[in-house]
Amino acid sequence: MAPADPQATTPIDTDAPAVKFSDDFVFLPLSCPGCGALTQTSEPTEAGFYATERHAVRTFIRRSKRRRYEEEEEEEEERLQLATPPKEAGQDSPSPGSMLKRSESEPAKASVKSSEEAQTPFCDRCHQLLHHHTGVSVIHPTVEAIHDTLLESPHKYNHVYHVLDAADFPMSLIPSVHRMLDLVRQRSQNRRSKIGRFRRGRKDEMSFVITRSDLLAPKKEQIDSLMPYLMEVLRDALGRTGKSVRLGNVRCVSAKRGWWTKQLKDDVWSRGGGGWMVGKVNVGKSRLFENIFPKGRTDVVTHGPQADIMRSASRHDETRLLGDELLREELTPTEEEPQADDQGAEFDTDSLLPPMQPERLYPVMPLVSSLPGTTASPIRLSYGNGRGELVDLPGLARGELEQYVQEEHRRELVMRSRVKPVQESLKYGKSLLFGGGLVRITPLVPGHVLLACSFMPIRAHCTSNEKAVGIQTQERESGVPTIVLPGAGDKMRSAGVFELRWDVTKLRSGPLTRKAAVGLKVDRLPFRVFATDILIEGCGWVELAMQVRTRDFEQGRLSTRRSAPPADSEQETPPKLTSSSAVDAPGAEASDEKAADAGDEIIESHYPAVEIFTPEGRFVGQRRPMNAYILATEFEGAKKEKHVRPRRSMKGAKKQMKTAKRAAASAAGQPAA
Repeated sequence: MAPADPQATTPIDTDAPAVKFSDDFVFLPLSCPGCGALTQTSEPTEAGFYATERHAVRTFIRRSKRRRYEEEEEEEEERLQLATPPKEAGQDSPSPGSMLKRSESEPAKASVKSSEEAQTPFCDRCHQLLHHHTGVSVIHPTVEAIHDTLLESPHKYNHVYHVLDAADFPMSLIPSVHRMLDLVRQRSQNRRSKIGRFRRGRKDEMSFVITRSDLLAPKKEQIDSLMPYLMEVLRDALGRTGKSVRLGNVRCVSAKRGWWTKQLKDDVWSRGGGGWMVGKVNVGKSRLFENIFPKGRTDVVTHGPQADIMRSASRHDETRLLGDELLREELTPTEEEPQADDQGAEFDTDSLLPPMQPERLYPVMPLVSSLPGTTASPIRLSYGNGRGELVDLPGLARGELEQYVQEEHRRELVMRSRVKPVQESLKYGKSLLFGGGLVRITPLVPGHVLLACSFMPIRAHCTSNEKAVGIQTQERESGVPTIVLPGAGDKMRSAGVFELRWDVTKLRSGPLTRKAAVGLKVDRLPFRVFATDILIEGCGWVELAMQVRTRDFEQGRLSTRRSAPPADSEQETPPKLTSSSAVDAPGAEASDEKAADAGDEIIESHYPAVEIFTPEGRFVGQRRPMNAYILATEFEGAKKEKHVRPRRSMKGAKKQMKTAKRAAASAAGQPAA
């Protein structure tokens, strides 16, 4: 039988009741399952547009028409059954046992029906993103819009999952998230603090979920060992309130490797109610949504003690009348039931929360893409026969660093897999360029070597300061490949001077402080190693370390020198360092005069420092060092230790065995065999 024309408005069977619709728009899904945008056929460049010429869309429309016709046939059969006269007294009525069998078969039929139905197609924008990696980002919502969306939740219990990206953790943290979203405050460290409380008849709680943890370390055990460090960094990012709260609601997961996603999925199922995925763009919300959504789980009891009790009840005659009443109530149609013909009958156009998609055991998951702003509208998927729902909200604005990158290289800014680190040595007078001038790091301490280890997907290049300035400002031609847009060199500004404040001497000194080796204390060492992590928003981080003499550090001889900006430059001078003022060392005046002659600016600092240049002086952060380079080297060393001694070569072994036998026989005076 030839398939029906998707553009036809007549029903498949001419004998069936006529179903007339103006066009095929009513057979399309109410919203796109990939981005959540409402379906529309007027703007081809906007999200939610469906072209009826696509094969997947035509198939979906055809099967939707067939399903609508089958539903009308079933309704007509029910009307005929209700119109027939009641059964005679001698006829048997259905028992509770038959009703139980019917209820057991309904979920199985529903699952089979859902598997036979056509998969809901993506809109044209999601189709282009999925197969051609091209598309236009949508306008990002504000925190106030997310708050208003949460207020429209129909659930009494709501749980917000604040998703953070491990690549630039904690730059993706929403400042004052509890106050902005009007959530229950974090539990304090006071032992009398309450676990949870209701506000305005609702209970809204929050958890921190750090995604893409596989970018931090190669092994799951190493990620577990980093949890105290991650919690301390989160405390620093939360500010003054972070020092006195409990952080027992922090999870570090990896959707790509499946680390700790099963435990998070069980938490979603046990909590029920409303689960809301909140975070900035490109932090991994949609991928995490796919991994923690409880697919294929239902509350229908088909086996076990409860089902056995219900089956035993069908043997008693007293329950027949109750079964007749239940069956009669089930078959009686309700007048308030909404008609299936109107998809948007209950949809409020003024609501920020779109209608929920039909519940399925294995629904279509949201689209995962590296384009910032893939999700255009909240995506609501229910589970467990109404037990709860999980909502993927659009991402908040994260930064505009990609606007200074060529369009064909913007996908390179997103770190998809762990970067194998390579350590660079920078002397004074050298600079490190990333992306051909997108980011520049310049050490400011003369006579010391800066160790830089990049954990970013863009390429690094070491060169002199003069060449680096010319390449970044696009005033000098070079063979260094660049991803920066032409004309963006005029917008390069200093992001400030960043100090290497944290002492990592014990970790970086090797066998000198190791207990199994020399076992010296840090106070006895003649040097100190200071480090920090420089964060590039949405891209990754750079680990910086510098070794200085203990005497110079204690006496404050670490004066830094930065190149003074030109007189006609509009660049603002970065703020002075807030560290304690250094003690004047002998010969400091002579060095100051020499620096003044060279046109450099002297900045007194108690710690080693670097200066960073980025577009408009933005998209840069700082945190305490993670020492990810040491974790990576430990992993490589463990891989080398796994190699055992190779098997002994058996070449010529048989010949050697015969020779040994002859020698032993001749020594014993017996003829050789």
